[in-house]
Amino acid sequence: MSLLNAKILVALMLVIGAVVLARSAHVRLPGNHQGYEPRQPIAYSHRLHAGELKIDCRYCHYGAETSRHAGIPSASVCMNCHQTVTAGYDAVLRERERAEKEGRDPTRIVSSELRKLYDALALDEELEPTGEPGTPIEWVRVHNMPDFVYFDHRVHVARDIACETCHGPVQGMERIRQVPTLSMGWCIDCHRSQPATPGGPVEKHASIDCATCHF
Repeated sequence: MSLLNAKILVALMLVIGAVVLARSAHVRLPGNHQGYEPRQPIAYSHRLHAGELKIDCRYCHYGAETSRHAGIPSASVCMNCHQTVTAGYDAVLRERERAEKEGRDPTRIVSSELRKLYDALALDEELEPTGEPGTPIEWVRVHNMPDFVYFDHRVHVARDIACETCHGPVQGMERIRQVPTLSMGWCIDCHRSQPATPGGPVEKHASIDCATCHF
């Protein structure tokens, strides 16, 4: 076999190998965290809160309307509900039934995951302050744009862009994950599909000028 033929064969094998690898492995470009679904310090269920209970995203992520960042809710926001809701309904109902059969008052049931919230706030079994300093919950960020990208939540919220557009169907997610690539191409495609002004023609699309996101 000549040297030229050998080089052609090697190049062909490399191309075939690359195709096989791309089809058999989850290959992605650097910076693409699509599908990222980290475990969180507390197993917060978006499926339950946003899906079944239909709590508006902006109730917890209230910064989205007034700030560049939507923000992670403080524990005090969680306590607006979980001052009284300390466990799932099924567990509370079972305790009520047991208490009725045993002729006693129901005992407060605290789920293991909500116990983590109360511990972070330094609350005792009666949800009273222990006097000890609390420990902030170290949530793991899922959607993270590069530092050289400027993204403003309030602009998109003001234009009635649904949260699901960028964050996917959170109402069905037990654990939050990144659905779109959030790449520049993905953002540009979205801008091209949106009119420059509400109700305007899509031909006059939202800005795709570099300085819009990279000033």
